[in-house]
Amino acid sequence: MSVNRLAVKATNHCLTGCGIGEVLGLVLATWWGWGDAASIALAVALAFFFGYLLTLIPLFRAGTAVRAALGIALAADTLSITTMEITDNAILLLWPGAMDAGLGDLLFWGPLAIALAVAWGPTFLVNRALIGRGKGHALAHGTHGHHE
Repeated sequence: MSVNRLAVKATNHCLTGCGIGEVLGLVLATWWGWGDAASIALAVALAFFFGYLLTLIPLFRAGTAVRAALGIALAADTLSITTMEITDNAILLLWPGAMDAGLGDLLFWGPLAIALAVAWGPTFLVNRALIGRGKGHALAHGTHGHHE
């Protein structure tokens, strides 16, 4: 598989985990009436949790030992998730009214969707650079059983 194709897969994987965590975290924090800092902290924590989980599940299914799987997930996803989280949260913080919008507002959902979409670009570049060096998601790729 080409570096670009694997980077697209890795970035989509990251977007999925981060998206689940971001949406769940921001929905819960908004519902609970939390402030910006607490909302972002919960969303980031859940983004990392779900991002790592999406890597760990296939590793565990492939029979990878827990310690080895955790090491692979940390190495494969940490920089990718960090890039996506910094980018999308910066956009949300800079978007006027986005952090104050309610769950029923387009101003909540629109900027969130746009922020995640925009974050895909820098995250792809990070994943491509890592994979090109045999690092990042390249470490998890063979273990997942994705062979073409």
